[in-house]
Amino acid sequence: MPMIRTAALAHVRDRRLIQTRPEGKDVFYMAGGKIDPGETPLEALHREIEEELGVGLSGVAELGIFEAEAFGHGKNTGLHMTCFLADFTGEPHATGEIAEFRYFTVSEYAAMEHVRSLKHNTEPTRH
Repeated sequence: MPMIRTAALAHVRDRRLIQTRPEGKDVFYMAGGKIDPGETPLEALHREIEEELGVGLSGVAELGIFEAEAFGHGKNTGLHMTCFLADFTGEPHATGEIAEFRYFTVSEYAAMEHVRSLKHNTEPTRH
């Protein structure tokens, strides 16, 4: 099975998790993105957050590695996501790479249509 490797930020503010929506899409994802060849997950995280939100990170700590079916890539594509906790070095803003970002509670995010349909198809595993 092909595997997409990503680095993602689990940044929580006021009990809400930041999520980004890419240009041209109607779904929100965790901030971060694909790991380039030769790049570590930590390097990818710093690069992606700067590209998407225009800020740096401080106090970075690995949260864990999660695997699931990759949303929007067909049933035979896996997602290997290294998640990190971190603080921002400034105020984030949507760059040209993303259309917007928002903070969601668990129930707000779970109520979104693409999340409700995904929950019935796959459950992530943690490593």
